[in-house]
Amino acid sequence: MSEAHGSPGPVTADDVQEAVRSAVAALREAEAADWDAKAGSLDWSCWETVEHLADDLFAYAAQLGPRGAPSDTEVPFVWRAERPGAPANVVFADRTAGAAGLAQVLEACGALLTAMVRTTPAGVRAHHVFGVSDPEGFAAMGVVETLVHLHDVAEGLGLRWEPDTGLCDRVLARLFPDAPAGTDRWPTLLWATGRGELPGHARLTRWRWYGAPRGEGEGEGER
Repeated sequence: MSEAHGSPGPVTADDVQEAVRSAVAALREAEAADWDAKAGSLDWSCWETVEHLADDLFAYAAQLGPRGAPSDTEVPFVWRAERPGAPANVVFADRTAGAAGLAQVLEACGALLTAMVRTTPAGVRAHHVFGVSDPEGFAAMGVVETLVHLHDVAEGLGLRWEPDTGLCDRVLARLFPDAPAGTDRWPTLLWATGRGELPGHARLTRWRWYGAPRGEGEGEGER
């Protein structure tokens, strides 16, 4: 079951680093898999989903980068999709580099977010489409993206994936304050992101997170 809910501690750069490290290790066990297989309940392939995850981590890092960054818009990179229905990214992996290269792209983007969270002053605020957030908020968003998209990819590739309970507890407390307490943390995170069942709670068809800095109101999102 969960830890005592309510004070699991902040989400840190070390959490981003550990989540991405675990994800990369899992992906490297499946280098020979069918990367064009559908990723869980998504309409994207496993390859596209990992590219999307890498792009999320890159974008969160980039958003924290400019000093005096506008709080009402994203850094103006050009996003594009490689096919109709595919995710629109800045970051793509070279298919000729294979799954090992894809894992390197994910690792590199995770390192960028880790470094930015570690070095950006806590008082910095930056735009997110679901509301202004701070370095901890972007760290938590990056961790959630990593954990749940690895779940999607693991379903497509036939991998076992179950992240650390404490890590799940910290991101639930930071981004999903209305999530049930007293339940196993990983199934609760899957439930909170519309990916799983939780006894006693209706399955979510729409979901949101709260990315605003602690004590500064509520940002929210759906993915």
